[in-house]
Amino acid sequence: MSLRNIAIIAHVDHGKTTLVDQLLAQSGVFRANEATVERAMDSNDQERERGITILAKCTSVLWHGKAGETRINIIDTPGHADFGGEVERILGMVDGCVLLVDAEEGVMPQTKFVLGKALKMGLRPILCLNKVDRPHADPDRVHNDAFDLFAAMGATDEQLDFPHIYASGKNGWATMDLNQPNDDLAPLFDLIVDHVPPPKAEARKDEPFQILSVLIENDPFLGRLLTGRIEAGKAVAGLPIKALSRDGKEIERGRITKVLAFRGLKRQPIDEGAEAGDIVAIAGMSKATVADTLCAMEVNEALPAQPIDPPTISMTVSVNDSPLAGREGDKVQSRVIAARLQKEAESNVAIRVTETAEKDAYEVAGRGELQLGVLIESMRREGFEVSISRPRVVFQQDPETGERLEPIEDVMIDVDDEFTGIVIEKLSARKAELKDMGPSGAGKTRISLSSPSRSLIGYQGEFLTDTRGSGVLNRVFSHYEPYKGAIDAGRKGVLVSNSDGDTAAYALWNLEERGTMFVGAGEKTYQGMIIGENARSDDLDVNPMKAKQLTNVRASGKDEAVRLTPPRRLTLEQAIAYIEEDELVEVTPKSIRLRKKVLNPSFRKKRVKEE
Repeated sequence: MSLRNIAIIAHVDHGKTTLVDQLLAQSGVFRANEATVERAMDSNDQERERGITILAKCTSVLWHGKAGETRINIIDTPGHADFGGEVERILGMVDGCVLLVDAEEGVMPQTKFVLGKALKMGLRPILCLNKVDRPHADPDRVHNDAFDLFAAMGATDEQLDFPHIYASGKNGWATMDLNQPNDDLAPLFDLIVDHVPPPKAEARKDEPFQILSVLIENDPFLGRLLTGRIEAGKAVAGLPIKALSRDGKEIERGRITKVLAFRGLKRQPIDEGAEAGDIVAIAGMSKATVADTLCAMEVNEALPAQPIDPPTISMTVSVNDSPLAGREGDKVQSRVIAARLQKEAESNVAIRVTETAEKDAYEVAGRGELQLGVLIESMRREGFEVSISRPRVVFQQDPETGERLEPIEDVMIDVDDEFTGIVIEKLSARKAELKDMGPSGAGKTRISLSSPSRSLIGYQGEFLTDTRGSGVLNRVFSHYEPYKGAIDAGRKGVLVSNSDGDTAAYALWNLEERGTMFVGAGEKTYQGMIIGENARSDDLDVNPMKAKQLTNVRASGKDEAVRLTPPRRLTLEQAIAYIEEDELVEVTPKSIRLRKKVLNPSFRKKRVKEE
């Protein structure tokens, strides 16, 4: 039986996970009467809720095609740039990839990002033009755009000679020629088998065992599981092995307790062992982590690991010290928070955790607001209570001139024609530079810009308001440039509670003319907590507990039932993007509250004067 290792790479929402569903179904992984779920590979709760892939996952199918029986290991990768660290490591484990491009949307920023990584590693991608059955699909235009992108990314002549195939992942069919319809994915399976080379490692079956750890997870029964492609030798349960760091230093010695291979959606133990070229998960080590080499005792050199792009956004995660702390979560101590963050940094190489000079606070750096938001949401669901600062960009210094450099992102926006003016005006004020602009379908315009990462923090909500929810903004890290100066985001002031207690409907009703409320009646608040957005630019201390003064001269029932406007509830990502430097987001398992760093108004004013 021959073997193929491939990754499915694409921009977010171009149909990777849906296509993998159909590949699994048509290869016979599911029984005819088996109940299956949509997007079977998105097993994480947040992946299902958000409709995106966050973690790369492996699966395996058997294909009986023209070339006989072939086992195809398929890796489904995330589409968001924030989770690009997963993509970078995964591509080192495969011999080919399927680049999926939406035949209507065309080439997007993340398409450029993942393709660049694949070409750099010498892979020869297969171009799959997906969703060709959509009403406004234009596969010929998208195919030409993809060729131009390959050329612009420095593809070799061999890589430029890429095969392409048309598909509808949702409906489960693919064809090499749109004039010859087809009703299954057999042409795609056959193209993968013909175009993707078998693993080079197969020639090293008789050498000492070596595998580079690419993914890590913890199993309640087997302990730490390290996944990777066997580069040489054979993995058999009971084999004595050692772990080497990137620089070749020995980390620990141990024994393989279990070898698990991917068979469909399940991981199954292989008693006879796994040979070079196969992708497996190995149990038995307690300290080894991502980018470490697991090898036989006689091996002394570590396998080369892919360098990971540095983080571009950071924020401070600290202990929740508000007056309502400890009422909803059970994990509130700084050592518990630190251990959880270090565990995340260990398995996710795109995240970096460092201690700060402040007491009980840690700086967490990552690829973007979404990635950090997903981490905090996971901690929240696990029972943690934390305080989060406003995200900041990670600056670098030019080694030659000593100049301060900031991250720049490529931004691509699809918006209705009527909103192009306001979008360009707002982003230009935020130091973004317009690169290209043109029609992208009926009544829509595509705008390409180069923008500092700083100017995009907190802009998503404003963008959706400006475009009445119809705009789509995509962004991906591009490079570093000299610091562009101060940016005025233009946020309004906030309404801050001046005392502790439960909010009163009458007080909120009177405050509504001052701005937009974030809380409803009967909710617990405390001094320094932000309860709404001021209609003006300055912050205002208010009393949300003030009840109506009762007198003996009033009609029974009159004025009692005030009608409140429903409060504006911010999601975790919206709250993180909304706050300013002197504010925090208090995150608990049940609540998301905004607050000032300094709760006492007198101390707050004193600090402003000192600055």
